[in-house]
Amino acid sequence: MTSVEEGRPRALLAGASRWWVRLLPWAVAFVLSVALLPTTIVVLTADYGLGGGLASALAVAQAAPLLLAVAHPLRAWYVIFAADVAGALALLTVDFEARLLWPFPPMGIVGYIGLCLALGLRERRRTLLLVWLATAAANVGLGFAAPHGFGAKGLLLTILGGVALLLGGVLRERHEVQRRLAEQETISEAERERRTLLEERARIARELHDVVAHHMSVITVQADTAEYRLATLEPDVREEFTSIAATARESLGEMRRLLGVLRNEEAHGELVPQPGLPQIAQLVEATARTVGPVEFTPCDAEVPEAVGLSAYRIVQEALANVVRHAPGAATRVSLSVSEPVADGADGADGADRLTVLVVNGPPPKPPAAPLEVGGTGHGLVGMRERVRIIGGTLDAGPLPDGGFRIAARLPLTGPEFP
Repeated sequence: MTSVEEGRPRALLAGASRWWVRLLPWAVAFVLSVALLPTTIVVLTADYGLGGGLASALAVAQAAPLLLAVAHPLRAWYVIFAADVAGALALLTVDFEARLLWPFPPMGIVGYIGLCLALGLRERRRTLLLVWLATAAANVGLGFAAPHGFGAKGLLLTILGGVALLLGGVLRERHEVQRRLAEQETISEAERERRTLLEERARIARELHDVVAHHMSVITVQADTAEYRLATLEPDVREEFTSIAATARESLGEMRRLLGVLRNEEAHGELVPQPGLPQIAQLVEATARTVGPVEFTPCDAEVPEAVGLSAYRIVQEALANVVRHAPGAATRVSLSVSEPVADGADGADGADRLTVLVVNGPPPKPPAAPLEVGGTGHGLVGMRERVRIIGGTLDAGPLPDGGFRIAARLPLTGPEFP
């Protein structure tokens, strides 16, 4: 509603997105000022009998600062409050009818209410309380000098001004709470995304640890048994194999100690062998039994374990999303290995690639409630991280017919897979 940035006050509604909303406070202040200025002069001279010059000066002092109140309501209050008190004192010098309001005429009350509303929309509670106390003190103090007695109607400025201050303060604080809530939701969403990414990275690291640990164990066993399998080895060659085995065991131990912190009491289920391309058929079959037909095109190619694991997880998460967001939709899962092409052709790098394609159509009807299956729960964040780690690419997005398409291209050769 209002804000102060770097010590520079901004006008009321200056942060609104629409131009006419930003101009609205200025328009209201202008109309109010223009309407009160001549009215105050006429009422003070015709009804109260005040001199024209003094009435004009008081009218300008009470109405013109309302334009200042749009951007600097507290400064405007100093001027208008002093002008209202001065006007009440000036009216003591003339003889006016007892039926007329005093110490503050109706025009002054109207302008003061508008000023209090602007104050409430801008200032803090302490300032608003001090403004109201000053208003009440001046109102009660002037009451002791009332020429025709002082009744409840003489406190109209205090009562209506307090209501306007309270209303403006409530609206401002409500807006402030909503703004902070929106900021907190933005921060929370960013933190959730960051936590999701870190959790998925930790999960990928645990899985890759299992893959690498398997290969390191094979190296250790082969090096340890070389002298028994190859009887004609020279002593220096046997010593070399012994050194290789020792180094492999030491590296395996260091890796386990380094990544052991990623294991926890909830990760015991991940100690089983990691899945690969052969297990995708079982995943597709289980999903088809749950939500509907799934067309599957398998691939029997030999791929690195890290690639097979990534392909399995990508299909797993994609099918989980189908179950959650498009149950019953026709789904197609395709695995294929592309042949190498010349460098620079369609962005290719001349390497073999495993293409993982999961496409689903729109659901037959919107799900009544989200369904869940055993997915990773990390969605596209986890997919992109897995693809990035092995140097692949991921293309994901909605289709014109309301479906969704996920296409991952995972390299089978390169620096990651010597």
